[in-house]
Amino acid sequence: MTSNALLDAVVPLVADLSRDLPEAERFRRLLEGLRTLLPCDAVALLRLEGDTLRPLAIDGLSPDTLGRRFRVAQHPRLQALLAARGPLRFAADCGLPDPYDGLVEGITGHLEVHDCVGCALQVDERPWGLLTLDALQPQRFSQIDLGVLETFASLAAATVSAAQRMAQLASRADAERRRAEGYRLAAAPGARQLLGQSPVHRQMVKEIGIVGASELCVLIQGETGVGKELVAQALHAASPRAGQPMVSLNCAALPDTLVESELFGHVKGAFTGAVADRAGKFELAHGGTLFLDEVGELPEPVQAKLLRVLQSGQLQRLGSDRERHVDVRVIAASNRDLAQEVRAGRMRADFYHRLSVYPLHVPPLRERGRDVLLICGHFLEENRARLHLGGLRLDASAQAALLAHDWPGNVRELEHLVGRSVLRALAGATSRQGVPPRILSLTADDLDLRARPPGAAAAPAAGPGADAAEGGGDLATMPLREAVDAFQRQLITGTLQRHGHRWAPAARALGVDRGNLARLAARLGVPRRPQGGPG
Repeated sequence: MTSNALLDAVVPLVADLSRDLPEAERFRRLLEGLRTLLPCDAVALLRLEGDTLRPLAIDGLSPDTLGRRFRVAQHPRLQALLAARGPLRFAADCGLPDPYDGLVEGITGHLEVHDCVGCALQVDERPWGLLTLDALQPQRFSQIDLGVLETFASLAAATVSAAQRMAQLASRADAERRRAEGYRLAAAPGARQLLGQSPVHRQMVKEIGIVGASELCVLIQGETGVGKELVAQALHAASPRAGQPMVSLNCAALPDTLVESELFGHVKGAFTGAVADRAGKFELAHGGTLFLDEVGELPEPVQAKLLRVLQSGQLQRLGSDRERHVDVRVIAASNRDLAQEVRAGRMRADFYHRLSVYPLHVPPLRERGRDVLLICGHFLEENRARLHLGGLRLDASAQAALLAHDWPGNVRELEHLVGRSVLRALAGATSRQGVPPRILSLTADDLDLRARPPGAAAAPAAGPGADAAEGGGDLATMPLREAVDAFQRQLITGTLQRHGHRWAPAARALGVDRGNLARLAARLGVPRRPQGGPG
């Protein structure tokens, strides 16, 4: 490696330190520079969060990697990198499993990583995360100068520190406003995270940040299985009540005779079986948040009593004349159109308007594009750890099938699909080989998403010219392999057209490495240049 090559890779990144860049773009440039400096098949930047490493940026790995969470104790190579005092290269005959086995993008044959090097990052003299490089070719890093990697790791730490400073500056004004308004700022360690990068997901997260810091009632609406309770938890974590309890009640799971007791509590002797005084959910949530799931199922008499509590904070336990005051923020959720329920006379208008001070829509999974791969990666890693597999991956046909499916059951359907598909694929592979495979690949056949529900819409075309790219064929009538190739051909052709046939931005839009995209396009017969363009 020449000094000029090092300067060419490092100087632009040093210049970026003083620029106000989005975090994703800052990290993309960092990994692009690293891969230029030290050619390899995949690089990743991971952040240490407690006992888990979370991928923040990847280049050359399958998109579902961003949804995975690597528990350090379950991955000895990552554990060794964190413990090392500097860069560490693993010997070619190292028997430790690699966390990226099967995840290097565009590879259908040799799945295992054969050469691996990495370096821990320190920010403010504390462990922050890891920078990893992987290659499928043995001895790729045999001549690597670890000092160069250590220098680059220092630059990566400075990049991370700059990103953190930018984020702190962006949030400081909001924090000052909240303090001025008397809000108590509270962290929510261990809170579950919402996964996604699509525009509709980012908009929802933005709204959570806006309304989370307020005391307004929020009505979360969305289809079954989209994760409304997870959104409610995020709202609570973003609020000044985050350090207080969040109490949940599924209104659809209670018989009408017990709803009032569950909400408001009762005194001894209030009804048969009331053998002692009991606090209701409102009292248990005092100072915190009460989440009412499926709120549209509440009977109208209970709606009237709830309205009084929402307006005044006053309630009475069943069988008691004593007034009790509660300080509770209410977040409600429903998969019904509650405005229509009001028009149909099944819900009180005043109750509906009191609940929906800030309506928040959770988008269905079919509108979230490639988010399905990130979320799938999260479920794959859970199943990999549970079944003690060395690796669990999606092949190209499985990724295409996931992107083409309509997801009527949303994220819940995806979670259940991944669980049963992994079991089915594992049983089949074990039956064929006699032993469980170290790396298990899920195919479109394992997912079995070919049959669409009656009335389901066909997968949308990738963009202008998709019919021409396919030649007018109907995906639904093709054999599976041909349909997957046709879908990928349409997707690549449409994306190239939307980006002026420029391969680098098209690859970024598709979330793949440029070289891997070019190889896949060549296999599928997608022309390097548009017809009639310059040769």
